[in-house]
Amino acid sequence: MKLSEKELKEIHKKVLYPVVRVRTEKAGGTGLIIYSKPTPETKDLPEDEKEYETYVITCHHVIEDAIKFVKKWSSIAKREITVEDRQLVQVEVFKYEKLSRCIGGTTYQAEIVAWDKELDIAVLKLRTSEKFKYVAKLYPKGQEDKIYLGRPTIACGCSLGHEPLFTIGHLVAKHDVIENKEYWMNTANTIFGNSGGAVFLADTLEYIGVTARITALQLGFGVDVITWMGFFVPITSVYNFLDENFLMFIYDPNYTSTQCAEMRKKKEEEEQRKLYLPEDLGKS
Repeated sequence: MKLSEKELKEIHKKVLYPVVRVRTEKAGGTGLIIYSKPTPETKDLPEDEKEYETYVITCHHVIEDAIKFVKKWSSIAKREITVEDRQLVQVEVFKYEKLSRCIGGTTYQAEIVAWDKELDIAVLKLRTSEKFKYVAKLYPKGQEDKIYLGRPTIACGCSLGHEPLFTIGHLVAKHDVIENKEYWMNTANTIFGNSGGAVFLADTLEYIGVTARITALQLGFGVDVITWMGFFVPITSVYNFLDENFLMFIYDPNYTSTQCAEMRKKKEEEEQRKLYLPEDLGKS
């Protein structure tokens, strides 16, 4: 795939620069900045007074060890209940000079906002009010059927823990089902560490999914990794996840992060209320 200098510059800005490295105490992988805008409370203030909120998407299995489940005695329910304890994770955002030279990165703490183990998706919120210039563009919701096989793709991630790098391939499958979930496949090379990274359409540079799995074959006592058969969580599942977790503001300007947070809090309170109810409530 031959690219002009102008096209390469666009790939840097829309593909490479929004990709980040994600780390926990025991694991590491990749993430992608998908939102960085002023908070609803400061959006109308002068630019130097605005506070920004920034969200990153990654794989659940990348940050899984930061999610703990602990037993806690409830004086209300009069019994032990299991509660979720989400630890902070680390997100490293990289800085570049002369377009292509990575000169280091800044690490931020991030909160786990929402996660889904089956879909293998998680969304993080950076603990900073800093503005991030480079944000990925999501492929339009509901238009996924127009993404045909053979479209050139770009995969970008922190392969083997390296700073972000991108590879080029093609979309080759949209029908694979793994553990009852749909995955798409592309031939842009990926390897361990790319998990949570991004797949883009190479012609429009729109984000179409989360790099999640690679193909490996057991050969005797060894394993042969097929780097050009990479599975990713499709954009359809990404939108489903955002909707189910009240994160619609990320792609829909009709919502604000404050409105979505209130809806998410209400749902969480309803779930917590169920946990605190006495076990024999409602029994005759």
